[in-house]
Amino acid sequence: MRLFGLIGYPLGHSFSKEYFTAKFLQEGISDCRYELFQIESVNELQSLIYQNPGLEGINVTIPYKRAVLSQLDDTSRIPAGLHACNCIRILDHATIGYNTDIIGFEKSFSANLKSNHKQALLLGNGGAAEAVKWVLQKLGIYYRVVSRRIHDDSHLTYDNLRAEMLKDFQVIINSTPLGTYPGIHECPPIPYEAITPDHYVYDMVYNPPKSLFLQKAEAQGALIQNGYEMLVIQAEESWKIWNENRTH
Repeated sequence: MRLFGLIGYPLGHSFSKEYFTAKFLQEGISDCRYELFQIESVNELQSLIYQNPGLEGINVTIPYKRAVLSQLDDTSRIPAGLHACNCIRILDHATIGYNTDIIGFEKSFSANLKSNHKQALLLGNGGAAEAVKWVLQKLGIYYRVVSRRIHDDSHLTYDNLRAEMLKDFQVIINSTPLGTYPGIHECPPIPYEAITPDHYVYDMVYNPPKSLFLQKAEAQGALIQNGYEMLVIQAEESWKIWNENRTH
């Protein structure tokens, strides 16, 4: 039995397990299963692999997308300048890192871009934000990170994000878990009253499908999108990687 799984902490509701379990069923794949591996430290990765000899592929979620890099045997498949891994292939006992978030985000995000969407506010600075930064740079979209604490001179805090800034930054991307079920009454503290129909507001949260963040943006007339399509694309890209050049 081929085994795949997700590492993170904590792991409650999991898109990945539901998605792959349904995929295996629908496609008649009977020799594969997908499990959740809640680990309290990324240092547990090697013992997890040792304890599960059938493990061929792992997805990585909060809070280990950055930290897992130090645990990998091979990071050469991760583009230069991208400091996060969300997909691991285990091949001949070696762990090989990939990032399929960049494919999922770029494909789902870029489809709705308009000519005025030249500058972005990126809410959050965790592992999920790394893929967003990489894609925005690739697309030539200038961005500023907004977080609770200032990390460098280009960053803003929520406290010093002024409403008039949203005139110039007409793309707003939430990479934080704020608003995820069951915390559906939470949202990033930004000046929603300054959002207009010219804005494109993207939330990496997918559960609920329309977070409070997106509801507030939609009420201002903005174009909105959640993270579900991104998740589906990155999951399928992971599946391709795990089966690439497979000989057994």
